[in-house]
Amino acid sequence: MTDAADPVSWFLIEPGWQVVDAAGDAVGMVAEVTGDSTHDIFDGLAVDVGIGKKPRYVPSELVGEIVQGRVHLTIGKDELGREAAYEEPPESATVSSEGAGLGTRVGSGLTAPERKTPEPIPFTRRLWLRVKRLF
Repeated sequence: MTDAADPVSWFLIEPGWQVVDAAGDAVGMVAEVTGDSTHDIFDGLAVDVGIGKKPRYVPSELVGEIVQGRVHLTIGKDELGREAAYEEPPESATVSSEGAGLGTRVGSGLTAPERKTPEPIPFTRRLWLRVKRLF
């Protein structure tokens, strides 16, 4: 299925956008986008595949064309069902040098890199986005 819309960057993907499989059939909607916008690294998407089901994680390698309002996958619906459930990344941690030996304290300014992830969409918001799309 070819769209007349021009492709857009992953930076523009928003929760609620439609997700279609390789055949062009709707398989869900974007629940969350993961990546590092500072370094332009697109990790993947959390795809809401239905009410009461855990979102599926789709790595960026399986994302095809991105157009305004729609993300095309390079896999079919069956393959999407086999993808791992999306798990939120852990909060970033700061490494403390307190109590460390002299050799370790020399590099006391070390901290773990912060990974900023958007807040997950609450269930009620995801439900509202699904209902809204019907009308």
